[in-house]
Amino acid sequence: MKIENSFEVPAPKEQAWDLLMDVPQIVPCMPGAELVDTIDENTWKASMAVKLGPISLNFATDVVRETVDETANSVTLNVKARETRGRGGAQAAIQSSLAEVPGGTRVDIVTELTMSGAVAQYGRGIVQDVAAQLTNTFADCLKGKLGPEAAAEAAAETVATDGSAPHPAPAPAAKPISGLGLGLRAVGHVISGFFKRLFSPAPKS
Repeated sequence: MKIENSFEVPAPKEQAWDLLMDVPQIVPCMPGAELVDTIDENTWKASMAVKLGPISLNFATDVVRETVDETANSVTLNVKARETRGRGGAQAAIQSSLAEVPGGTRVDIVTELTMSGAVAQYGRGIVQDVAAQLTNTFADCLKGKLGPEAAAEAAAETVATDGSAPHPAPAPAAKPISGLGLGLRAVGHVISGFFKRLFSPAPKS
């Protein structure tokens, strides 16, 4: 399935590009994901926890930066997730591209998602909507890191007592994705046509 997202942030394209290239920063934006290891400059390992009602799923996830096109300001990540108990998996190609707009930058995200095995069966009937919610959450997280809230987060960094450079405050542990909650929100999204974002899009000129 193909899922598309676009949003604008009041940040220069160079700042947005730096974030897209900093994969350890954006892996935690994937709902339920936590960075486990950095293999090299283009390969990372992460874990992902998903809860579908009484069913708990845990995924071992490989994240690979497949392509970087600096001229087009486009980056593609390939994500492969395997359920640790052999109940299926998922694969996604996430292409993010940038374009300058008045007052900031537009971020376009196109995700090609495939699911297999029992994992695909658990979400039968709402997979499209739940996947859209997950992608929207990912987009909102990127938006927050590029918007005004990013400055507040930077100001909240802890300062080392020895007078050395500040160290970022520890990130909270990743919370499992709640498939049931996401499914209910997806239904509400379909009915009302309204999706509440964490930050309002930058106004267009």
